[in-house]
Amino acid sequence: MVDGLFTNDPIIAQNFFLEIDGEVISTLTAVSGLDIEVSVSTSKASGAGGQIEEVKGLGNTVSSPDLQLSRIAPLDATSDKLWTWFNEIRGTGLKATDRTGQRKNGSIVLYDAARNEVARFNFFKAWPSKISTDQLSVDSTEAVKENITLVIERLERKK
Repeated sequence: MVDGLFTNDPIIAQNFFLEIDGEVISTLTAVSGLDIEVSVSTSKASGAGGQIEEVKGLGNTVSSPDLQLSRIAPLDATSDKLWTWFNEIRGTGLKATDRTGQRKNGSIVLYDAARNEVARFNFFKAWPSKISTDQLSVDSTEAVKENITLVIERLERKK
């Protein structure tokens, strides 16, 4: 091992929150979909001796999957900001002529044990498309969890 290769402690994924429009609206227990991908375009070309070769080049399309969030279910869904947002969309739908009306910007923010921000993933033009509750069982002692699908148009890591 090369001395000095590791100069910082690793990020420990245990304290992370959902911010919408700059306001923390929920603590999260799990997040997936923090992926940013640049498409790869391929074409065929004749190489030396007439052999067909595949040439790969970067495309210009950047894509991000939907975010999958998990959290402890709130005691009162009527006063929960995520449920309120979801119910507004469910009731009125997304208006095609108003790209900013129900779509919101936000962040997944990670903190270390001393509550210092260590990473931030900003997403844009998001909206919740699904909220589901984990399976319930009478013999469980686990807290009830919700799983939220957040459709996003763009994702970037800022920190």
